[in-house]
Amino acid sequence: MAKLSDDELLEALGIEEEPAKTSAYSAREERIIAGFEEIQRFVEQNGRVPAHDENHDIFERLYAVRLDRLREQEEARILLASLDYQGLLGGTMHSPAESVGSMDDDELFAALEEADAPSSITELRYVRSQAEIRAAEEIASREKCEDFERFRPLFEEVEGELKSGIRQARRFGRNPSVDPGDFFVLGGQLVYVAEKGDEFQAPNGHPDARLRVIYSNGTESNLLLRSLQRALYKDEAGRRLTVPLTEPLFSETWDEGDVESGTIYVLRSLSDHPFVAEHRELIHKIGVTGGKVETRIANATHDATYLLADVEIVATYKLAGINRTKLEAIFHRIFAPAQLDLTIHDRFGHPVRPKEWFLVPLHVIDEAMQLIRDGSITRVVYDPKRASLVSPAE
Repeated sequence: MAKLSDDELLEALGIEEEPAKTSAYSAREERIIAGFEEIQRFVEQNGRVPAHDENHDIFERLYAVRLDRLREQEEARILLASLDYQGLLGGTMHSPAESVGSMDDDELFAALEEADAPSSITELRYVRSQAEIRAAEEIASREKCEDFERFRPLFEEVEGELKSGIRQARRFGRNPSVDPGDFFVLGGQLVYVAEKGDEFQAPNGHPDARLRVIYSNGTESNLLLRSLQRALYKDEAGRRLTVPLTEPLFSETWDEGDVESGTIYVLRSLSDHPFVAEHRELIHKIGVTGGKVETRIANATHDATYLLADVEIVATYKLAGINRTKLEAIFHRIFAPAQLDLTIHDRFGHPVRPKEWFLVPLHVIDEAMQLIRDGSITRVVYDPKRASLVSPAE
């Protein structure tokens, strides 16, 4: 059979090739039109022209700045004349400029930054108005995070996960979502989204929400979700940190070709140490091994890791195709607030502070295993006061 060309294949399938559509406007002109349409929607929804009043919403003040710039630009007025059914461009006209600047909101209040240079040394064309300055400060203002010690362990854990490869830093644009518990790199600092308020519709029609954002330098800000998104887009080094897990870790059933790669084990100490004896039902060691648990704990009485005492196995969970080291790090992050603070002396008399022991009820550990199975474990932390797994925003 003779090989058909692409055009012949399309004809045989009954598909008519359509010429590619080209826009009648340049990219800059499309941005100007889109920005003007946002102002028009604001006027339709509010029945008034946006104003600079500092008591008004940040978006309204942005639209007011944008409208002023459009009125100043002769080329912009000509471009938008046929679209201005509300007569918005009929305000006070200023001296025209030779070119139309950028109307990208990512530039915020430096709108139309490519405008003509000052005609004289006394004409301060690039000095922002007080309304613009106040609006910009509202977006970028930060204050001391009074409860930063609550978040410090999270930042330290994330830094360790980045170094070990458990987390990766990726360009923000690939996934623009922002949710509580997310980590980003912005302006060379680690940024943690601690809380997210109820969503609302911004004047431009897009969903938005107020965030509580914590910075690794001990400050915080209460900014809008879309403001954070724009800042991450603008920052060439802005990154999203991936979560430690991206897919379920366990299989309920074993398929042909599956390989068991290890076991999560939960131990209870039989030590006669006063504190351990008093809280024996609450203190558990969580570990991961690629061999038999019984072999791992055979010499517990001689190993400070096991509190120099015998242990009993209270639960085990099989793993399939999972990086054991990464999983262990996830457990330590989640239960870090409840890590046992106990120092003992090894058989050589050296002080040792064993890790992997936590003051966590067994039923909470089992709940964590279930969350690992469905991949949602990265969205919770352990709250020792409530003895339960909770969202970081709670």
